[in-house]
Amino acid sequence: MPSEDARIADILTRSRTIALVGWSPKPDRPSHRVASYLAQRGYRVIPVNPGQAGQIVLGEIVRASLSEIEGHVDMVDIFRRSEEAGAVVDEALARFPELICVWMQLGVEDEAAAARARARGVEAVMNRCPAIEIPKLGLV
Repeated sequence: MPSEDARIADILTRSRTIALVGWSPKPDRPSHRVASYLAQRGYRVIPVNPGQAGQIVLGEIVRASLSEIEGHVDMVDIFRRSEEAGAVVDEALARFPELICVWMQLGVEDEAAAARARARGVEAVMNRCPAIEIPKLGLV
């Protein structure tokens, strides 16, 4: 397995609780499908969407922001525009001191935010989707 694949596999194996920022209640949206996929594979997925806060989804209360999540989160999966990703990464780094990874979805890249995460010892993944990586790496 190439080293980048090994790194991604390690992140996805160690991460069990995922805060999914930008979750949509619309079943046709990628954030909705990815959240469902991850939950079906045994991850605890905490949806984050201020407009949907308070609903119960995938057995979890939808949170308005990362700061409303109690307890530990291993990964923050970001479904926001690239220009909004940095603020999400900064909030994640401030809120979850033992964070394993900030994951920016397909089309989402912020190298400066990724560098800030790496400087804190947190893995950063950009422009990838865990729902694509899991089967590709044989983690299903």
